Amino acid sequence: MTTIDIRTTVREQYGSMARAGTSCCGPATNGCCAPAADPTALASAIGYDAAELARILPQGANLGLSCGNPGAIAALQPGETVLDLGSGAGFDAFLCGPKVGAAGRVIGVDMTPDMLARARGNIAGYTARTGLANVEFRMGEIEHLPVADASIDVVISNCVINLSPDKPQVWREIARVLKPGGRVAVSDMVLLQPLPEAVRGAVEAYIGCIAGASLITELRSMLREAGLVQVELLPKPAYVTTLSGNDDPLYQQVRAGLAGAEPADYVTSMDIAARKPAAGGAPGCCGEPGGSSRPA
Repeated sequence: MTTIDIRTTVREQYGSMARAGTSCCGPATNGCCAPAADPTALASAIGYDAAELARILPQGANLGLSCGNPGAIAALQPGETVLDLGSGAGFDAFLCGPKVGAAGRVIGVDMTPDMLARARGNIAGYTARTGLANVEFRMGEIEHLPVADASIDVVISNCVINLSPDKPQVWREIARVLKPGGRVAVSDMVLLQPLPEAVRGAVEAYIGCIAGASLITELRSMLREAGLVQVELLPKPAYVTTLSGNDDPLYQQVRAGLAGAEPADYVTSMDIAARKPAAGGAPGCCGEPGGSSRPA
């Protein structure tokens, strides 16, 4: 698939989800970044607080497209500015809003017009529930962020970077927009070993956040080359194991192409944390300029 093919396919598939107000998952679909379960149940299973979702989220913000909970690893503080890459219908952006408070700001960026329209339409419901007007959504590609240099305290993303056809550029953009000392809190799909070509070439697997995922070794290199330090990579294998056991059509298709292996042998959900060096070029953890990471 060419870069244009990937972007067009992703935009069309996620646009259809935005228009329908549901995820693409289910027995009659091609799979996506979530199982065919209730989006609320999925969110609870991967660490979101059900009471918080009910209190904050407007109707239709949760489309069940998460593979982790980046807000849980972001340690957000009042007054911070947060950037959500691939913000979709606003799920994580709205949940971050109360954490940064009235003095803070959350900016969501998405390249899909239908998702952007749904997210913007959800702002009034968010404000009615929280009393806050601190979330906005911008049209843009995550490889070319519509955000000023060194203006962001925290970059988050949830199961989106794997969809990019130019991931090194995404990580360079993340480093560009972060303030010195700013941090990354991303949940994404990552490959533990290369996929067989039959699986990697399937459009359904790409849109399902599998075939487009980076190898963990490549991910480390991209973070380091972007200038990010204090890297921590924490695998969350239970996510893929759960999807594989749910008779999800995408994961059944992937299993069929793995010659007896399980999808969890190849791909995992992963929490990705890192920092931009502070002013003055402070080293990463353990005194190493490139930081360190936990092995998968």
